[in-house]
Amino acid sequence: MLIDVLRELRDDTRKLEFSRPVAHVYRPLDYAWPMVEAYLSRFGRAPKEVLFLGMNPGPFGMAQTGIPFGDVVTVREWMKLSAPITAPEDTHPKRPVLGLAATRVEVSGRRLWGAIQQKHPSPATFFKRAFVLNYCPLLFLDEGGANVTPDKLQKAERKACEEICDRSLAAAIAALRPKHLVGVGVYAKARFEKVAPDRQVLCIAHPSPASPQANRGGWDGLVQAALEAGGVHGLI
Repeated sequence: MLIDVLRELRDDTRKLEFSRPVAHVYRPLDYAWPMVEAYLSRFGRAPKEVLFLGMNPGPFGMAQTGIPFGDVVTVREWMKLSAPITAPEDTHPKRPVLGLAATRVEVSGRRLWGAIQQKHPSPATFFKRAFVLNYCPLLFLDEGGANVTPDKLQKAERKACEEICDRSLAAAIAALRPKHLVGVGVYAKARFEKVAPDRQVLCIAHPSPASPQANRGGWDGLVQAALEAGGVHGLI
């Protein structure tokens, strides 16, 4: 079951240690596990036609809610999930964990889930066909509170992290049995290709505000065109 896969990922990543540029590590599979469990239990039933994969938590999305790209409004009002979230001890003062009381907008999550909600007023119709996971469940922050993406980790630390996350991703694919694999951004696409080299992997533009392609407008249309070209119809 998918919940067992994520539980093992949670436990295995607890063993990892990181050095500069990483100063703080947030582990939402630990402190937001009740919310994660609710997401998996309600929406993660196999099989799925499509599996979307992001990179790792954002500070105002999964770091707050435990849900990939999960900005607070989406989780509370569309998914209608609610569960206890306990703030981790080692937080950066600029990046507190407030759970569903957080007010900052996760732009990536608002774009991704917003596009999905336009097509699916009820989450049931989306999750009947698809699911969204993050490859790495850890948020890394530097001393100033800025994100450190997994590809910027020290080489040995990145390798150790990717070995665990690759193993978990392979198990998630086996559990969900998706027909289509969709990387949200090039890093996620590359991890899919590493884990499932015999599979076709689609890639959609990352919705991050750091992405010039996403900021030019029309992100929804770009994603829809990429999915349609890859044989995924009517999902977004």
